[in-house]
Amino acid sequence: MTDIKKQIESRRSVRTYNGLPLSESLREQLLTYANSIENPFGIPAEFRLLDAKKYGLSCPVVTGTELFVGGKLKNSPDASLAFGYSFEEFVLFARSIGLGTVWIGGTMNRDAFEKAMELSEDEIMPCVSPVGVTAKKMSIRESLMRKGVKADERLPFEELFFDGSFDTPLRKENAGVFAEPLEMVRLAPSAVNKQPWRVVISDNAAHFYLMRSKGFGHSERLDMQMVDIGIALCHFALTAKDKGYHITFLKKQPANTADNGAEYICSYVIE
Repeated sequence: MTDIKKQIESRRSVRTYNGLPLSESLREQLLTYANSIENPFGIPAEFRLLDAKKYGLSCPVVTGTELFVGGKLKNSPDASLAFGYSFEEFVLFARSIGLGTVWIGGTMNRDAFEKAMELSEDEIMPCVSPVGVTAKKMSIRESLMRKGVKADERLPFEELFFDGSFDTPLRKENAGVFAEPLEMVRLAPSAVNKQPWRVVISDNAAHFYLMRSKGFGHSERLDMQMVDIGIALCHFALTAKDKGYHITFLKKQPANTADNGAEYICSYVIE
């Protein structure tokens, strides 16, 4: 997959599809790519294409497709992060071959999806997505949903990214090699568009933090805002690699960045 910036900028959440089934060739492309995805946490994800009629799957906010993709992986402290990274890379690949997707975490009959995925007690399946060709026109429901969460809006660069510590907002024109990877993080999707990521740039590294939204619950098996951080990490890493940068993943919180109520997650060094 190339031209990551193009895929990120052109991707949107699609809930209305044109009703045509995908060819076997497209299905094979999706699964072949999915099985090649690796994440920096070293927790492999298993993807499956699921037929809604066969498994009795339903999602009331989606119309025009009977095909879904599910992903699962072994539960661990980093599982939600790994899932977010891997599933978003799949989403971007689907976009690159002309297909629409949307992250679905709540508006589905979860028990049926978990049964279809043969989810075991030691695995998690935070989200699924429909897959198909985008309809020429959104449904009224989809339009209203997008307006409700302000789907096309993002926080300003300076509110998400910081220079040296949380005390100093980072201006895009001063971000150097980090400018484009961070801008692609800014455009990342997140649950209810909360955009919980914060990044501090210091010592040639982007240090990722989670700023949890008030009232946004989480559990050991379902932590959607940690999934969101995984999505942000995916956008950063794929963009940096696409630009030819060498990046190194690590977990080492810098001593000079006050956490400002945020939770340190991990870092990427650009060399």
